[in-house]
Amino acid sequence: MALTESRYGKERVRLLRLARDGEHHTPRELTLSVMLTGRFEAAWTTGDNRAAIATDSIRNIVNVTAAQNLTLDAEAFVAAVAQVLLETYPQIEAVAIEAEEIRWLRHAIAGAPHGHTFTRDGNGTGFVALAASRAGSTLRSGLRGYTFMKTTQSGWSDFVADRYRTLPDTTDRIAATSMDATWTWASPPPDCSEANARILETLLTVFGTTYSRGIQDSMYRMGEAALDAVPELAEIGFVMPNKHYLPIDLTSFGLDSAGTVFLPTDEPAGRIEATIGRTA
Repeated sequence: MALTESRYGKERVRLLRLARDGEHHTPRELTLSVMLTGRFEAAWTTGDNRAAIATDSIRNIVNVTAAQNLTLDAEAFVAAVAQVLLETYPQIEAVAIEAEEIRWLRHAIAGAPHGHTFTRDGNGTGFVALAASRAGSTLRSGLRGYTFMKTTQSGWSDFVADRYRTLPDTTDRIAATSMDATWTWASPPPDCSEANARILETLLTVFGTTYSRGIQDSMYRMGEAALDAVPELAEIGFVMPNKHYLPIDLTSFGLDSAGTVFLPTDEPAGRIEATIGRTA
């Protein structure tokens, strides 16, 4: 039998490159598929792996290239990865890379682009719910899957320390979430669209401009601010799962990549819920 076609590689290599210029940060998030074609036939036909490159090594090359090229756009970055592979391994004849980009838009606060607060492009869906009877009605509005992030000014520390804990304290991390928010109207505002926009802007301003000791801490203060900003609100409820960005340790490759290259992961995720209402 003849081996007529073969290739292999690494799929769903996820990473976020974070370029820091003082307080001005630029995140670039990609998910890559890197496939190799070359003189690897023996791995299939005779079980001889001497020419085969571990797919783990392919992932490491992507991460190392990321740390060395924080500011390249997606097109130039995939070209840099391909160049490293072709220059390193003579048995590779061709490299095929596909990359999907999550685009983070810099959020403006008080009319000025903010240094480290971002919202996801093509973000979220609006939500409306009405429960009506002859006795009255309850109207709710909100958002589903609204994703935002800040790349500094967030921590998580002083939580329970017992024999099950492995997570260290941190005072500077990426904080990101895909938020479901539902607000209940005590009375409909004169302009629901304007009020909804004001609520969202208030939530993002609090999130982006204040230090967060955890999603719980930010969530409560975001809810308080929304209730203060829009008097027609009765309460606001949140579901905010964590979207984790884990620092990738590249010290074994002689690179100090602290705070620049991250592994995006949202499974499993912490899920934080709360409702903030007015006191009687």
